[in-house]
Amino acid sequence: MTDQTRRRYLTCAGAIASIGVAAPWSPVTRALSPTSAARAAPWPLYQQFLDRFMQGDGRVIDFSTRTRQSTSEGQSYGMVFALIADDRDTFDRLWQWSVVNLGDGRVDDKLPAWQWGRRNDGTWGVMDRNSAADADLWFAFALAEAARWWNAPAYASAARALLRLVAAREVVTLPGFGPMLLPGPQGFVEHGSGGFRIWRVNPSYLPVPLLRRLAAFDPSGPWGTLAGQAAKLISAVSRAGIVPDWSAYSAGARARGFLRDPVKGDVSSYDAVRVYLWAGMTPKKDATRHGLIQALLPNAARLEGRPAPPEKMYVETARVEGVGPPGFSAALLPFLKAVSSPALTTQWARAQEIVGAPSGAGGPTYYDTVLGLFGLGFVEGRYRFSASGHLDMRRH
Repeated sequence: MTDQTRRRYLTCAGAIASIGVAAPWSPVTRALSPTSAARAAPWPLYQQFLDRFMQGDGRVIDFSTRTRQSTSEGQSYGMVFALIADDRDTFDRLWQWSVVNLGDGRVDDKLPAWQWGRRNDGTWGVMDRNSAADADLWFAFALAEAARWWNAPAYASAARALLRLVAAREVVTLPGFGPMLLPGPQGFVEHGSGGFRIWRVNPSYLPVPLLRRLAAFDPSGPWGTLAGQAAKLISAVSRAGIVPDWSAYSAGARARGFLRDPVKGDVSSYDAVRVYLWAGMTPKKDATRHGLIQALLPNAARLEGRPAPPEKMYVETARVEGVGPPGFSAALLPFLKAVSSPALTTQWARAQEIVGAPSGAGGPTYYDTVLGLFGLGFVEGRYRFSASGHLDMRRH
């Protein structure tokens, strides 16, 4: 970090909740300096996440990638886990690193870049300046909840700044369908002749409990409407319980509606597995829950008798292939529990393989671990979402 960047960071202390300057970053450091709060927390998988994937300065690293990338997703997820663990020091370091490195020192006028790592020329820094809308919402959610749990209004100020930018730059209206969250501000709308347009969307970017909390926090925003739209989207694009990683919506003079994504096709895999995760976490009293569960329910029957979820499913043919990693089993647990599926026991046992497994080649990846933290943490009762999306956490 340059002196100029440090000075920029210090000028935005109000936006980043008075959390001190980060230690210099080292691209080769794997292990971390666990906080006393984390050491005391009886959540082994959270400690494993810190030990294996979070650097001491607050950078979450995906070692399975060639670029040793960090993403806004990983940073925002880490903040949610730190909040559940009541680990404010880690929370602050995660947010601080994100603001300085993904936001170039400020969050009041720009959304955080989604990807940071080793560039082709060997230098380290932002690799793609575009933002990721789901991570932007998770950042805002974590900050809003941290403001409430730790009585820290500066977190709330940062959350509001992010939400203003998301509403302005990442929310659009699909003709004939209504408001929708784009995956990012750039690159997801294609314009054709005669006013024809295609919008690409990602169903896993819209967790209903998250949107409920943001609606309570920012009532003037589109978040409550988007919660209802999330259920409509999943019902519209899924078939036989299979929801695609990506979908597209077209509008023109002749026709409008959802269609196969022109880039990713109809595959359901590493993105879509989170749709089942979020649906299973949605409170019973939420107006969207029945529609979400009904749209996805056939996939619970598909999992019965299988030792592991498939790695890929295809919406149009219902074909399945491959063996999904243990993180898929973990991600499906809340959904399988919600529908009282007989597959729950088998997938729960398989998800436990993530906890305490050896690191390195063949061990749990970054993504396995975060899916494990969400899925296992939920079924273990470490946190719940209220009807308004507030976190209800079991403090030890």
